[in-house]
Amino acid sequence: MANPTTLPTPFENLASELRRGLLALAVLAECRAPQYGYSLKQSLGQRGLEINEGTLYPLLRRLEEQGLLTSQWQLADESRPRRYYVRSPQGQAALAHLTAEWRQLSQALDGLLSPEA
Repeated sequence: MANPTTLPTPFENLASELRRGLLALAVLAECRAPQYGYSLKQSLGQRGLEINEGTLYPLLRRLEEQGLLTSQWQLADESRPRRYYVRSPQGQAALAHLTAEWRQLSQALDGLLSPEA
């Protein structure tokens, strides 16, 4: 990310826009089983998708407002309550459509970005 005292470069802006759309797909994919925010952040990070809390939590709330995730508070062991998110049936349908869209776009971009033989 850019230094807070400088403006982001055009590349950083474009990379941020590209990641923003992909993170919703990644969160839907990873929420096949209940996840709380920090566990989701960790599992995405382990797969190479770093996401900060300032992006993740608003995304979770937005996906829940759209009916793609459901959530409930749970007490795990002796720790404080955590809000767990899981894909809803609408979220499952959205994931299937977004996955198909991603695969089509990825294939098209692979063709555009590969040098011609």
